[in-house]
Amino acid sequence: MPGVLPNNSSRVLKAFQVPGFRPGKIVPENVLLNYVGPQHVRAATVEAILRHTLPQALSSVEERALEDSVRILTKFDDMNEAFSLDHVFRYDVAVDVVPEVRWLSEDKYKNLKVVIEIDEIVDAEKAAELELKRRRKSLGLLRIVPDRGLQVGDLVVLDILAETITTDGSKGEKIPSAESTGFHLDTEENTNLVPGFLGSLIGIRPGETRTFPIQFPESFEQETLQGVRAQFTVVCKELFFRELPELDDSLAAKLLPGCNTIDEVKERILERCKEVEKTAIEQATDNAILDQLGKLVDVDVPRSLFQEQGQQLYGAKLLQLQAERKLDKDQLASLSSEKSVQEYLKGERENITRIIKQMLVVGEIFKAENLQYSTDQLVKEVENSIEEFKRYNQDYDEGNIKQQVQDVLEAAKVLEWLKENCTIEYIKK
Repeated sequence: MPGVLPNNSSRVLKAFQVPGFRPGKIVPENVLLNYVGPQHVRAATVEAILRHTLPQALSSVEERALEDSVRILTKFDDMNEAFSLDHVFRYDVAVDVVPEVRWLSEDKYKNLKVVIEIDEIVDAEKAAELELKRRRKSLGLLRIVPDRGLQVGDLVVLDILAETITTDGSKGEKIPSAESTGFHLDTEENTNLVPGFLGSLIGIRPGETRTFPIQFPESFEQETLQGVRAQFTVVCKELFFRELPELDDSLAAKLLPGCNTIDEVKERILERCKEVEKTAIEQATDNAILDQLGKLVDVDVPRSLFQEQGQQLYGAKLLQLQAERKLDKDQLASLSSEKSVQEYLKGERENITRIIKQMLVVGEIFKAENLQYSTDQLVKEVENSIEEFKRYNQDYDEGNIKQQVQDVLEAAKVLEWLKENCTIEYIKK
């Protein structure tokens, strides 16, 4: 490093204030060493060298370097100990760069084909029928069932006990999460029940107890119960049926304020459901395209990019919880701790990595197809995001917000382009 050490030594000598010497005047080296000690001078010199040489060392990757990803790998104490004017000064530094997107096929994103499964519940016609039925049920009266057992359409109150079944068929441990006292079950709204549970209760009468085995499906939401064999003991406490009002025009205003006829109620409910259907299909399409894009590439995600993206996702999650008023000040402080953030990053590693891959692919396509968004869009969205942070007294970095908004706008343009230039097929689940 010709010229670096002498120049930095002179800067160091000027930095120390020694009694008897004017500020900025170079103090003779022997006087300075006696005054502050050689260790302080050496440490200050090493710091000065790092400040001077780091920009030069990183100049070759400056355009591709990720912000705040520079790491000096050599320990400062080791550099300080090894420093000498008689030897070459060396240290190791690492920096994360924008990762290379490696396409797994020559076609890249061209000729992309996406198949999207649409849940029946999204179907506007069926959703409208269910919504009308739900509103009518809410106006009905509950009557005690006098002389029969449970049938679909009834509402029943149950006490539920559950135990695991061991491999030899004997009873095992209790399953607290599957137990309940005074559980109200609407037999027409049973989508969250374990398969086979309702069928085992058909015909049960008040005061009757039934015991039956059930195996939790492998896809069950609670991981600890996936595939578990269990024995349920269920006591029927009360049994009701609904006496529904006649579905005529006199009921219209009660079903939907502002309506005068049943036909008007049906029409307005259907309109709303069509809007929901459209939004749901658009979201499902976007998700399917992004998921497919992520499978077309191989990317080595750098540590700093993973940390940055993960923290942004976690921050957005906290902001959403706060907006929904699900967090008080103490809960927010606890969830904002470094420990909570790191636990989130660890638990969501696969999901965060998937999102980063999608983001990088979107950036590649945005550039390749020369797509653009307006400056007005960018400014407006940044202002809206900042306003959101201010509303909930959240700290924010305007530079980070701008980058996030740019990513969102790029993604919107890429998705719009892909929808026009790829094959999309919709199938019902």
